[in-house]
Amino acid sequence: MMKKMKTLNKLFLGLIITTPLLLNSCSDSFLNIQPNDKLTLDNFFQSESDLQASTAGLYNKVWFDFNDKFYYGLGDGRSNNMYAPYSDYIYPFSDLTETSLTGPLVLAWGSFYNVIGQSNNVINNIRKNSKNVTEDQKNAAIAEARFMRGTAYWYLASLWGNAIIVEDNTVLVNHPVVNTSPRKDVFEFAMRDLEFAAKYLPATVSQAGRLTKWSAFGMLSRVYLSYSGISVDPNSGVRDQAYLDLAAKAAKKVSEESGLALMSSYADLYKIENNNNPESLFALQWVPNGDYGVTNTQQAYFAVASEITGDDAAWGYYTMASANVMSEYETADSLRRKATYMAYGDHYAELEKANGGYTYTVLHNSKKCCNIKKGVVGNTTDNNGKSTRMNSALNTYMLRLAEVYLNYAEAVLGNNSSTSDATALLYFNKVRTRAGIPAKNSISYEDIRHERRVEFAMEGQYWYDEVSRAYYKQQEVLDRINTEKRDFIDLYDYDKTSNTCTIKLNTTARAVNQATAQRMLLPYPESEVVQNPLLKQAPVKYTFTEDKITDLFN
Repeated sequence: MMKKMKTLNKLFLGLIITTPLLLNSCSDSFLNIQPNDKLTLDNFFQSESDLQASTAGLYNKVWFDFNDKFYYGLGDGRSNNMYAPYSDYIYPFSDLTETSLTGPLVLAWGSFYNVIGQSNNVINNIRKNSKNVTEDQKNAAIAEARFMRGTAYWYLASLWGNAIIVEDNTVLVNHPVVNTSPRKDVFEFAMRDLEFAAKYLPATVSQAGRLTKWSAFGMLSRVYLSYSGISVDPNSGVRDQAYLDLAAKAAKKVSEESGLALMSSYADLYKIENNNNPESLFALQWVPNGDYGVTNTQQAYFAVASEITGDDAAWGYYTMASANVMSEYETADSLRRKATYMAYGDHYAELEKANGGYTYTVLHNSKKCCNIKKGVVGNTTDNNGKSTRMNSALNTYMLRLAEVYLNYAEAVLGNNSSTSDATALLYFNKVRTRAGIPAKNSISYEDIRHERRVEFAMEGQYWYDEVSRAYYKQQEVLDRINTEKRDFIDLYDYDKTSNTCTIKLNTTARAVNQATAQRMLLPYPESEVVQNPLLKQAPVKYTFTEDKITDLFN
């Protein structure tokens, strides 16, 4: 159900007057915080456990409206990894017809600023009110909040370009009509937050799921790599070598110093019992059987039949893999394909365990199309009570080690047409080897683009890869999008033995906009523009008030 959007100034006012915590209930988790109705700013922030409690809510509730529909509707719908011609939270993105009133877009904007506002609360309250804690403990908690704020600003810069930068919620409450800052400044703000996080977050944590310095260095590898392509000419074809080098350094630091490794089984990444595995660098933490707003709702939108969920919340029959993405898989890439999309005859032992597993035999108009598997975890019995109606405890991946490996390979490739660099190949091929497909002895950008698409399909990522490429190869990206024939609702026969997709029926049931430079950015929500007309005016350069960290890689 869509919730009415609050304007930013009202949102921040609400954040200011709430307690410093977002309290949830969850067993065996750092989210298991017992509310205390006598908490005040004067008696809180008195211990390390208080500091950790203040950041706990940054891992779920503030991200809920982003995760509920926008995460995949934009990340995978707009990039044509899925299509759902009857779903108003997917087809506007896949058809490039979203407007300033599109529900998930409006909610996502609010979610990002919710993350920012609550992070600001944590940062400023710790600075002003903490007692009896060390500087290292304060900095570690502030670093968690700055990681979250920086990540939210990376999304805003990627999706809207220019955005409002806020460090103190009271400023926007008192002066709600403000200019945006230019995209480059939004990127710079995000990088500074993440650099602080990389410097002050711990290398290890006592509570699984918490951020570490490796989370921050991994996210920096993404943001540096993306930013390297921004220039005056979006078709220059050249990226900034200095930021490519920074991306490589950040990714290499994680890869060589963290001691982390890929999960041995790709399919096991998407089981609740493997939440917070060593490959997970940042994941949203959802509460088993928690209240609406702190749970993962995605299974309900993806599950193809109620036999899987054990209830009526299984609305994924018309939410399918696009023919375009199914044609992307290599013949031998069956492990990743099966874990991501269900093909006719696929058997899943982890679903419907009581009945010996679930075999997918769904036909769409007598055609063997593919429905979505990733994010579908089964009924409550399958998961020891950790999934119920519209309520899954499966973490949402925001950053995995596999991405950091591919970021390193792409940063080393840089502005070259190909590379045979031994270390780049080592990490690139770790991802392929885990998938059971042959290693390569030389890689190009096209190899990396392909690998990203199939590795992270249905993880809300591929659109951002297209955006980052369009910073310096814009026409290439526009041409790719515009040749995907999105105006057709394609029904196809997918042969899982040969990994081939044959179009059997298409209808021109919907109008699709052409991809243009302007449509690479999303419109600001109408409710925000009404309250703050300066959103559509020229941005104003942001004044940074702290020195940039310069010793991060020393």
